[in-house]
Amino acid sequence: MNTHTVTGNLITGLFFAAGIFSFVSGQFILSTTLLGMASLIANIYSAKPARI
Repeated sequence: MNTHTVTGNLITGLFFAAGIFSFVSGQFILSTTLLGMASLIANIYSAKPARI
């Protein structure tokens, strides 16, 4: 695994864990934002540029 993949996985995991913790705490607006950011970052890091 390269550094780019590890960084993306760590950031996604942190946002996901924070979102779940916020949801359990009752902070629904914050949890929605954090879970949305985790989803967005996961999609950005997993996207591969097209090779022509």
